[in-house]
Order: sequence, then C-alpha cells, then structure tokens
Amino acid sequence: MDRLRGKVAVITGGAGGIGAATVRRFVEEGAQVTIADLDHSKGRALAEDLGPATTFVPTDVSREEDVAAMVAETESRFGRIDVLLNNAGFGGALGPIESTSVADYDLTMDVLLKSVFLGMKHVAPRMKAQGSGSIISTSSVGGLRAGYAPHLYSVAKSAVIHLTRSVALELGEHGVRVNAICPGLIATPLAAGRSDADATRIEQLRVASAASQVLGRVGEPDDVANTALFLAGDESQWITGQHFVVDGGFEAGPPWSQWPEFARVKRPVRHHRPPGR
Repeated sequence: MDRLRGKVAVITGGAGGIGAATVRRFVEEGAQVTIADLDHSKGRALAEDLGPATTFVPTDVSREEDVAAMVAETESRFGRIDVLLNNAGFGGALGPIESTSVADYDLTMDVLLKSVFLGMKHVAPRMKAQGSGSIISTSSVGGLRAGYAPHLYSVAKSAVIHLTRSVALELGEHGVRVNAICPGLIATPLAAGRSDADATRIEQLRVASAASQVLGRVGEPDDVANTALFLAGDESQWITGQHFVVDGGFEAGPPWSQWPEFARVKRPVRHHRPPGR
C-alpha cells in the first residue's frame, strides 16, 4: 500500500470515470493528489471523501492560464510534482467530415491534444529541476486503429501517442519519463455516450458489449488506474516513450468464437506435392 509514498500527483479529469478511479488508487498507495476538473461538485465531493491527501482545483485544461495555475497550486500545497496524468477528455466532434465545423474541430483538439501539450509544458521545468518525474497521458485504441471512434477523436489520440514519444526523448536526459495509456472500451459515462450516464446505463453498456470483448467483459476504470499506478511508481523507472494498450485484447482482433468458420473448424491438412516430387 506504499508504492507512491511521498509522491505528489496531478490528475486532470480527476472527478469521474478513469480519473476518479486513479485518484483513489493513488491515494491508497500513499500519494498526495490534486484533482483537476471542470465539475466542481464531483471534484469537491471526491476531495472531501478522500481527505487531506487530496485537493480539488477547478481547471479548464484547454486554457493555459488554468493549467499553469493548477500546477502552481499543487506545488504550493504539496511542495513538488512527481506525477502528471493528462486524463481529461470527451468524445469531441461527431459526424461526417463535411459537416464538422471549425469551431468543433478547435474545441476537440483543445481538450484532447492541446491540454496534453499544456500539461507537459508546465510540469516539465519542475520535473527537470528535480531530476525525476513521470508524465502519463491517456490516449486510446482509437488512436491506433481507425473506425472505432469519431474522426477527430482518433486523430487527437494518435497525436498524443506521438507527442509522448517525442517529449520522452527530450525529458529523458533529465530523469523524466513520458508514457501513454491506450484504453479500450471502459465502463464509464463517456463510453456510455453521456457525461451524466447513471449506473443503470453503464451496466447496460457492460452487458451489451461483453460478447465483443476477447476476455468476455468490458474494461473497468480500475483496469486503467492500475496501469497508471505502475507507470507512476518506481517499478517502471526504465520505461519511457511507450504506449500501453489496456483493452482486454480488443485491438488484437475479435474473440475466437467470432472468427469465420473456416478458421475455427479443424479439418484434415492435405499437402499437395508438385508432380515428380
């Protein structure tokens, strides 16, 4: 229970879903955590529930002044920053490319990509001065394969992976590690299609989607939180510039039972030798 003892973490989008599960996991392991989110009600409630090891900082991650203030307030309260989890996100622009407005494009990229850049930018000087740190960003399997998410969501999440690789090469010389996590289908309000989705709707998602998953169930926020814990702690101290797929096998392909019959049914194997052999 002490894998993050003495470490200070900032988690954006920390009031719900994957973010909230990671906040709880980090606190269980001894970390002090800043919960950064736009949802004041949920953010304050989570901080009150977890006690003095946490603080809530209202943050619009698409605004540089908010990100800078979030980082400064964390350093002022806890004295340092060891871990940044760039986790805030949403579904972004939907629909065909021809009907996507520039305003929707800008908002999607601001929340899903610019926010990651801003987080990295503002913690980098602190971590470089310490000679240590772990920056983790939430990407998606949608950033690895097209056809599973809206156009701009996929593009932004793919860019997060490449930004991770590039920044890892710069900050590695200062002892700072930079990695990304690519979740698959996770039982959260975002995956259920509504930010206010209740427990019933999320359970419907679990039931409806289980058969399409290689391991027979959708992911849970704790599945991603456990990977973030590994990347935040000292056990991953020789890992940087990587993206970790946490999707129950989804990106590898469909479950065996859904393969075409010719690939699943055992038949005699006949080897036809050429004439004269």
